[in-house]
Amino acid sequence: MPATPAAPPFGALLTAMVTPMTDDGELDLDAAARLAVHLVDSGHDGLVLNGTTGEAPTTSDAEKAELVRVVVEAIGDRAVVLAGAGSYDTRHAVGLARQAAEAGADGLLAVTPYYSRPSQDGVVAHLTAVADASDLPVMLYDVPARAGLRLGADSLRTLAEHPRITAIKDATEDPLAAFRLMPETGLAWYCGDDSLLLPFLAVGAVGLVSMAGHLVGEQLAQVIALAQAGEPERAREVFRSVLPVIDLIAGTGNGALRAKLALSLLGRIPGPAMRLPQLPADEVETAEVRAALSAALAPR
Repeated sequence: MPATPAAPPFGALLTAMVTPMTDDGELDLDAAARLAVHLVDSGHDGLVLNGTTGEAPTTSDAEKAELVRVVVEAIGDRAVVLAGAGSYDTRHAVGLARQAAEAGADGLLAVTPYYSRPSQDGVVAHLTAVADASDLPVMLYDVPARAGLRLGADSLRTLAEHPRITAIKDATEDPLAAFRLMPETGLAWYCGDDSLLLPFLAVGAVGLVSMAGHLVGEQLAQVIALAQAGEPERAREVFRSVLPVIDLIAGTGNGALRAKLALSLLGRIPGPAMRLPQLPADEVETAEVRAALSAALAPR
């Protein structure tokens, strides 16, 4: 049976960072560097680049590599940088893993292959190929709502035997299954859904890959630290204080749009531009987010 990791391999709080863009749809690398520094200054142990929230489906491989290089240069060794290596084409995912390593990433986020819904054996082969592509440690990403399939328990047990697969971002909304599999796999479990942080911490998760961390990173880091220090009541109290922000960012199913819009309204990125097929927020949604943001971040 695999040994339980001695410490979280990627820290406790990571945010899946948005990819700032100019109004004409080009990557704004200067804004990305500033945002990365701000997030690290706000309590983050790590950042995940080129994920769903980073609009990875619409950025080129060259843009992905350049984003990793710029962020790594901006934050140095102050936090880990995980780079998404996600594709439904295994050869493409392997190429993304290799270029992320060359660009200076500290680890990989490897999502289950989506859309084509391969067999569990195919999923294991795909993720193993990604892990074999470089010397970087790997965090698996299980997100059935987006991928169209879920990692089976036997698949996770097999993948956990790989020396570089050390963690999983769990967006299955199933903390009980995580509880059962943690001691069997020895993987470090990261909650992949802000709203379920407390239940996952209660069953042994070591941290969170967040969207709301764009705005309330310090508080989420505090929730994790309090829970792990045996202070559940205080953890609940702090978590309750950030629920309005979690609802704001994650409540509509389009966290990238909401996070970009909120960051723009706060002046932390120049604008909320996104690439098609994502449309920018209209005037009504912008007004709603502005009002919700003002209420959520108001002093209490």
